[in-house]
Amino acid sequence: AFDVIVNGGIGILPMDIGYSLIGGSSDALMRIFNAKGRAIGKLNALVGDLTLADELLNLTPQSRELLHLLTATYDLPLGAIAPCDMSHPLVKALDDRTREMSVRDETIVLLVNAGPFHAAISRLSYEAKHLLIGSSANLSNTGTKFRVTDIEPEILNIADVIVDHGLRKYHLYGRSSTLLNVETFEVVRHGACFDLIADVVQRHYGMTLAQSDSV
Repeated sequence: AFDVIVNGGIGILPMDIGYSLIGGSSDALMRIFNAKGRAIGKLNALVGDLTLADELLNLTPQSRELLHLLTATYDLPLGAIAPCDMSHPLVKALDDRTREMSVRDETIVLLVNAGPFHAAISRLSYEAKHLLIGSSANLSNTGTKFRVTDIEPEILNIADVIVDHGLRKYHLYGRSSTLLNVETFEVVRHGACFDLIADVVQRHYGMTLAQSDSV
């Protein structure tokens, strides 16, 4: 699957928070946007692990602690929103269109700790020095898909490789990852494991996360 994606293809891959459409080129990302009917202004998420996060994100000691606490200590999936190092070779390697679709005000969304397949593809991405970027495998505003058989034909038809691992782990939430700005504690999307994430933040930082209307 990784070889297909780094050579310009699109993969439908199994994450714990639902199936994702993943690409590694601007052409692939445009095909994903067009198939989903996604608004161009919406950013894609980057795929990565804590090794990449520690290199790519400009984190304060507290935000780094929070990210590691949620994903490593408590083993929760997270769409981490944080400033990125625009001088990092992986960011500089992105073409202008991909950067425009994935970075806003020098800030990115990095999906971290979304299951064993996510961990494997993140490791391969880091070793190859090739960023993978994507979005949930569904038509816009139709909800996250937790089985391949639930994914719309319009989405299935653009995939060059589909990895079917059956029903995904966090299907009971019915939502993709929670999006949390690890610098400001702003909840951008109330998603999978939000209750557990909010509990960790409350117990460790004494803060109550505000629930977002966005899903």
